[in-house]
Order: sequence, then structure tokens, then C-alpha cells
Amino acid sequence: MEHDDVTLLAVGAGPANLALAVALEELAPEVAADTLIVEQYDNVVWQRGMLLPWTQSQVSFLKDLVTLRNPRSEYSFINYLHAVHRLDDFVNLGSFTPYRLEISHYLAWVAEHLRQVRIDYARRCVGVEPLRDEQGVVSRWSVSFADGSRVVCRILVLGAGRDVHVPAEFAGLARERVIHSTEYAWRAEELDPTTPHRIVVVGGAQSAAEMLWSAYQRFPQATCTMVMRSIGLNAYESSKFTNELFFPSFVDVFHSARPDARDQLLREMHRTNYSGLAPATLDMLYREIYLGRLTGRQRIDMVTMFDVADAAMDGDEVALTLSDRRTGDSRELRCDVVLLGTGFARGVPRFVQDLAASAGAGEVTVNRQYRLNLPPQVSAACYLQGVNESTHGIADSLLSVLAVRSEEIVSDLLTHLLETTTKRPTALAGR
Repeated sequence: MEHDDVTLLAVGAGPANLALAVALEELAPEVAADTLIVEQYDNVVWQRGMLLPWTQSQVSFLKDLVTLRNPRSEYSFINYLHAVHRLDDFVNLGSFTPYRLEISHYLAWVAEHLRQVRIDYARRCVGVEPLRDEQGVVSRWSVSFADGSRVVCRILVLGAGRDVHVPAEFAGLARERVIHSTEYAWRAEELDPTTPHRIVVVGGAQSAAEMLWSAYQRFPQATCTMVMRSIGLNAYESSKFTNELFFPSFVDVFHSARPDARDQLLREMHRTNYSGLAPATLDMLYREIYLGRLTGRQRIDMVTMFDVADAAMDGDEVALTLSDRRTGDSRELRCDVVLLGTGFARGVPRFVQDLAASAGAGEVTVNRQYRLNLPPQVSAACYLQGVNESTHGIADSLLSVLAVRSEEIVSDLLTHLLETTTKRPTALAGR
């Protein structure tokens, strides 16, 4: 079968691999010229499932793909605004946090203006196979795609994100009755806006709250109930002291810490990213609930300190069994559709586990430069982006570290290529 053969293949055209592409073009143009990014969708969209027009990023625009590494780069967010004639408008907005839609447009603009790195769209990766040379060394990866094509590369970079977390309790529901936040933006369009839906949102963080507010606005006849384990909605922990732990320089501190110290840091920083809401979202929801009580037309309800113990179809209804964390008692809640703000699995994605196992590695671990630790008989390299929270800190899946991380990966892969390149293999087993 015909296949592409490149030095570097990056899976996923999200912020992580776009930042890497820019770093390659600016720091290693010879590698950039032989780099391919593959994206399963037909365009670049940031946080595709939750790209609601009124949502804002929680991160400063200065933490774009390049500025913390190279403030003079033509690929900065500021230069994007200048190029599309929106710089005056943004400055006048007086905000450090752009709308999510504007960041998405920026990422698409960067993808469009790359000069050397190529991006192929509508190519969904389905598997990776290690290829061995005549000496039995794994010197290449063969990456296969849903359309039957494949790409052979020396360096593989995985930046497709973590696995979606759908709790087992919801596995038996009809697909049309359950929507995860990663699909909300387009799947909500399947629901009739004139129907008096009974909507339940599961979760107590930002994505769940955004779905709750969106559903409340989109479906004016609906009742919207939010079910959460916590005692109530909380604001993000966002003090300037806490935010220093998102500096790229803090990755060294975290990585060198003892395991128990890492665990403490992750526990204490949990509400900076996972279990909190933006203050503006909190205020907006509370005021709407207050007005509902005042006018007697309340359509939003909060059910706190309850677990969803079971979810089952009963005819056309979803029957949720809720367990009270305070008393242990159970109650039933019936609805038409469940919106899951349950986030992503914390562990290593299954795709990465399978890849590591195929190359003879046991536990999936990476070094400080994000390179997968593989046996000595593997000269091909694989880098993991956005799934290294346990070793590199809570900012690993966020925009904050992208610019500097890309430079670290480029520096490491150049060293790796120099160390492993004596001559290009002439025969590959498994072709």
C-alpha cells in the first residue's frame, strides 16, 4: 500500500501541536519541512463541543502559542488581531481573557499560515505499529488511518487529548438521551427548542455550568436541573500566588518533587482548573435563580451532595437514581435528556497504552522533555502532549505551558535525531 514517509508526524491539530509546528518552523526549519500534522476533523476548532459564543477563556491572551517563548513571533495572538484588523477592538475591550471563539479563530489562522509544516484534515488515526529494521531495532512508526492510508515516521507526537469520561452508570442510556460536553455544541441542535424538555446536567464545574446556562437559554420551555456531588458551586481558585504554579518554569519544580509532594500539589490545585467556575458564571446563574424565585417562574434547580447511582431507560424517559451523600437515602429523578459535564479520564489514553505495549514498554512514563520512555531497542521517538499531569503538573493540558513546552520538545527531538541518525534504514519489517 502507498504511504507517506516523514520525519515527524503529529496527531491532532489542536493548540499543543500547532504550538509545536510554529516552534519547528522557527527553531528547526529542516524538520518542519518534513513534518505532517493529521487532524480527524475537516477544520481547526478549539474546544469544539463547548464553543459557545459568549464563553471566555480563563487564560491571558499572552499565553498564546508563542509569546512566552518568542514575543517577536509573527504567530502571536496580537499579530493575529492586527492581521485581521481587530486589534483596536480587542484593546478597547479591556480584557486579558479573549472569548473562546476568538482563540479558536486564532488557532485556525495559525494553521492556515504555516509555511512548512503540512496539515492534513479529515484523517482519523486508528492505530500505530512499530516497524523494525534489519537489526530488530524499532526505527519507525507506521500510523494507520480510518480511510485505509498510513504514514511512516521517525518521530511521533500525540496531541489528541485525553479519553472522554462517561461514568459507567450512563452506559445503558440511549445515545439520543445523553450528551457529553465534548459534543454539546452540535448535538443540542437535535433537540426541539419548543418542547418542554426536562434536562439534567451532571457535574459541578465550568463546562457543566455552561451547558446548564446554554440549555436554559436555548430551550425556553425546559426545566434544567443540575446534579452535583459537592455542597454547591464554587469559584475557581485564582489568586496571583496560585497562578504562579502555572508558570512554565514551575514544571521543573513539579517534575523534580517527590511523589507525595506532587500528589499534594495536584490536590491543592484541583479547584484552579477542575472543580470551580468563573466568578462571572457564578454570578449570572445565581441572579437568574434569584429572579426565578422572585417571579415564581424558576426553571433552574440545584441538587447538591447527591451521586447518580444508576441511570436507566424507562420507555421514553430517563430514570436517574440519586443517592444522598448526607443520609444515604435514594430518590428518583426523571428527565428527557442528560448532559454530562464529567470531563476526561485522568489516566493515560488507551491509544497511548496500546502503542507503548506494542513497542515493548511496560508502564507508560515520559522523561522531563515529554518523550515516552521506551526500551533500548527502540530508536523511534514518541512525545506525549497534554496527558502528563501526574509528572509535569496541572498546567500540562492547558495553554499556559504550550509555547515553552514546544521549545523543550524541539530541542530534545533534535538531539534525539542527531544521536540516532547514522544512516536511514533501508529495510523495514512489517511493510
